[in-house]
Amino acid sequence: MKKLMITSLIRASQIRDAAADDRGGVAAEYGVLLAGIVGVVAIAAAALGGRIGGLFDSILP
Repeated sequence: MKKLMITSLIRASQIRDAAADDRGGVAAEYGVLLAGIVGVVAIAAAALGGRIGGLFDSILP
């Protein structure tokens, strides 16, 4: 009985420590932020691609 109680307390401590570790959550937030930035850059490149190409063609014939 005593061994079961000690094992249960150790396991509860391990679960509490794992729940307090937020490194994975921070990495996921950075991933979402990076994906948003990449999306904005891709949309801007698609929207302005023809104009920029025409500008370079007029400068460098």
